[in-house]
Amino acid sequence: MPRALLSVSDKSGLVPFAAGLVELGFELVSTGGTASVIQEAGLPVTKVAAVTGAPEILGGRVKTLHPRVHGGLLARPDAQHEAELADHGIARFDVLAVNLYPFRETVARPGVTLDEAMEQVDIGGPAMVRAAAKNHAAVVVVVEPEGYDAVLTDLRSGGVPMERRRELARAAFAHTAAYDAAIVRYLDGESQLPLTLHLTLERVEELRYGENPHQSGARYREDGVSGAWDMAQQRGGMALSYLNLFDADAAWRLAHSLGEGPTAVIVKHANPCGVARAATLQEAYERAFDADPKSAFGGVVALNGHVDAALGEAIASRAKADVLIAHGFDPGALERFAAKRKNMRVLSAPPPGAPARQLRRIDGGFLVQGPDLVRLERESWRVVTERQPSEREWSDLELAWCVCAATSSNAIVLASDSVALGIGAGQQSRVDAAELAVSKAAGRAAGGACASDAFFPFRDGLDVVAGAGVSAVVQPGGSMRDPEVIEAADEHGLAMVFTGERHFRH
Repeated sequence: MPRALLSVSDKSGLVPFAAGLVELGFELVSTGGTASVIQEAGLPVTKVAAVTGAPEILGGRVKTLHPRVHGGLLARPDAQHEAELADHGIARFDVLAVNLYPFRETVARPGVTLDEAMEQVDIGGPAMVRAAAKNHAAVVVVVEPEGYDAVLTDLRSGGVPMERRRELARAAFAHTAAYDAAIVRYLDGESQLPLTLHLTLERVEELRYGENPHQSGARYREDGVSGAWDMAQQRGGMALSYLNLFDADAAWRLAHSLGEGPTAVIVKHANPCGVARAATLQEAYERAFDADPKSAFGGVVALNGHVDAALGEAIASRAKADVLIAHGFDPGALERFAAKRKNMRVLSAPPPGAPARQLRRIDGGFLVQGPDLVRLERESWRVVTERQPSEREWSDLELAWCVCAATSSNAIVLASDSVALGIGAGQQSRVDAAELAVSKAAGRAAGGACASDAFFPFRDGLDVVAGAGVSAVVQPGGSMRDPEVIEAADEHGLAMVFTGERHFRH
């Protein structure tokens, strides 16, 4: 008689699976809580203690760690192993269904203690899973309830084919690897740079292509972690590509970093090209678009609110966007997009989570760093010029500083009246970045603010933005020529603020 060993923390689908195995002539062997559920369903089951001849001890910490369990899982179908099983009175198992103690769910609870967390570290479960996965040619191992039906279907059709067995074994090893990684992450606590990093990523979405059409691409998420893109809904348009999501994430984060008021962000090639805050979301969008209409073509639009029919018409009547993301959409807006912008990817999503540790691939490994957090703390910023910023200038300085931190270095941003009007991104020379920003502002920055992501090494870059009419500047400071730059600011009658923090972005 074939035998199945069932020991699951997640009981969903257990009874139908057990019933299906009984119908196929399997003897069921099970542990404590799993056995109770099977018995309550009126199905025959033998408890593990009756098989091992040893009671469950230490409050259930030891119950399956026994040769009669692991011998039955690890025995190969050959003469030598069969003889040893017979000598020791051990019967083999043909199916193993195990999922592990809810460690990740436990540590996600507020206030959980270390002792509570450690009690949810499964020992016997991973040992059984790995044993069966190692011996998958002889034992079918299932670690997810979603796999029960396929296994039953195969068994009813004459047996589980080797291809399926291998897929299940891979899933089993991935299951235990992710489980151990979650334990390590918990023990690492808040450390940004632990001695080792254990990341388990699961593919959740195949993308249209990678950065270029000849590259494959997919979105993976960290196991046990859910983000805004897992809850996002595509409401229209073509399939997403790698760059669609990369740019959308940049735009979505920036749109939610500028306060709670209506905000619009337009991103092109990972850099903002238009950013605005306003009294209404439609006004914010129109001002952000008008900041740089040429660059907005084919960009990503992020709006931190709900898109009604009027705003939908305003978006549809302007140069096309590749991606539009907002909190939600009225039916009229979606209908307009379907008629006028049918290829535009339309996404609704919740706000993004807090930025996390950042990884970047290099040959043979990764560079790892903590998140670049932008602090808008006037009390920690230092006014270094004779003139103090006005309240209006402070507001534009903060906007320009946030946008600058989200822009590729070297970066200069000019803003006025809550609109980023000129953005100079990714230049090797800070003077070139300043000249590019001034060119894009096209005379509209008079009386506005300038942000520089790093210090001005000479006064030449400051002279360029002063020539565009800005009246206030924010920069980290820290150059050996700071006195020269401060003197230049005073000559131009500018208010200048040092933040003490650089925001390079590569």
